[in-house]
Amino acid sequence: MQIRVALPEEFAFIIEELLHDYNQTGNRYYSEIVKTVIELDRAAKFIIALAEVIQRFSVAHLHIIGDIYDRGSGAHFIMDRLQNYHSLDIQWGNHDIVWMAAAAGSAVSIASVIRVSLRYGNIETLEEGYGISLRPLSVLAKDYYDGDPCTKYMPKIEEDNPNYTQKNRDELAMMHKAITIIQFKLEAQLINKNPQWGMQNRTILEAVDLEKGIVTIDNIQYPLNDTNLPTFSKSAPYKLNSSELEVITQLQKSFHKSEKLQKHTKMLFDRGSVYAIYNNNLLYHGCIPMNEDGTFMSIYIDDDSYKGKELLDICDKYSRLGYFSHDEKLREFGQGVMWYLWAGKDSPLFGKEKMVTFESYFIDDKSVAKEAKNWYYKHRNSKESCINILCEFGLGDNAKIINGHVPVKVKKGESPIKSGGKLVVIDGGFSRAYQDVTGIAGYTLIYNSQGMSLVSHGPFKSTEDAIANGADIVGSLETIEKRADRILVKDSDEGKRLAAEVDNLKELFEMYGEGIIKEQ
Repeated sequence: MQIRVALPEEFAFIIEELLHDYNQTGNRYYSEIVKTVIELDRAAKFIIALAEVIQRFSVAHLHIIGDIYDRGSGAHFIMDRLQNYHSLDIQWGNHDIVWMAAAAGSAVSIASVIRVSLRYGNIETLEEGYGISLRPLSVLAKDYYDGDPCTKYMPKIEEDNPNYTQKNRDELAMMHKAITIIQFKLEAQLINKNPQWGMQNRTILEAVDLEKGIVTIDNIQYPLNDTNLPTFSKSAPYKLNSSELEVITQLQKSFHKSEKLQKHTKMLFDRGSVYAIYNNNLLYHGCIPMNEDGTFMSIYIDDDSYKGKELLDICDKYSRLGYFSHDEKLREFGQGVMWYLWAGKDSPLFGKEKMVTFESYFIDDKSVAKEAKNWYYKHRNSKESCINILCEFGLGDNAKIINGHVPVKVKKGESPIKSGGKLVVIDGGFSRAYQDVTGIAGYTLIYNSQGMSLVSHGPFKSTEDAIANGADIVGSLETIEKRADRILVKDSDEGKRLAAEVDNLKELFEMYGEGIIKEQ
């Protein structure tokens, strides 16, 4: 039945016939079917349909451990494909949640996604994918930064990229600088509204002295590499001027009106979550925040603190309220929590002490631009810590953790398999921004009845290159776990669901036979 439902409607009958026992029907019948398909000029479409059927049955269920929107171009294409995928779930990454918050109308998250898109020269997703015009921002940028070289804001695009002239690059750099300043102002406004997050050290603009050309961070003065900040006011460092306010208001309307973005965001909520438990595996993108001693870190989200599973649960709850709630205050706070998940101190999706955006733009001293990871990333190498995490989520010590977020630096000897196989890191790593660092293009974990295997991928340039040069995604496979006894369907989550359904039907049948349920 499952096979029949999955077959493409146009060729369902033909494929079904070809699946029958070859020895019983004979060669002639099969040959005539194939011959007719060719004569009707349907061969190419038939081959494509067969290839798609093979893909469909190769993967029963797909898990995506977050960061679909991580810097690379074409996230909207991926989301289009995923919308039609037969069975999947998504564990939100911090790059996903900030886009979800932007779609919900969060001004600071809108500024953040635009800044990252401009930094990597990736405006295709915004403009072509979601129909969001950056024209208002472009006008603002020219008004304030025309003539400013904006050197630190030049997009990270290959020098020989024919799609970008120097004029294009200069325009993107000015827009990049304009939205960055807007982002800093909006971030500080949100942080000051939520002191419980402990992020006051990220309200840096108030520590800027343009006359002296310095900024004071942690009582240390650093020279600024750029003092041309025409929209900055020392008396009101976090107030948007009228032009900035008008631009961000227009952008909020554009994000709200983008039908495709809203459709994709609803899918991320419908089929996604902060974490998932599937077939005795715990899946999450970032981390379970921990203290230095390996205990779960308590973090204030609202007026209360949370840790472990309850922390992830409350973050999931507020994220949904940030998009769906009709209560204006709850919706606004939920959007704030979504931003916190993107860049907040020890957030379970970000997993670092701070995001040093200001330092990376304005201070040349690289020592001040370090992002300290949460202690979790040390303790996840300990089998005991991994077992504690699994127990926190109601799983036994025979379960496994599937983790994403941090790229594995294979070229430096790092391994994706931690704590004796209790935890596996499968950051996708397809973003070109990371491939020089990692040496690969990420991992795919394969889980079937026989055990687990990890496939590492080589970089993939393009479809055009693959066709012209016969190139493909080169992968190497490593077996992580090989079971002596194969896992049966009845042992899987789906098998247990079906068994429960059968039990319910049997109970109904018995109640009907005893006359408890009357015939309608």
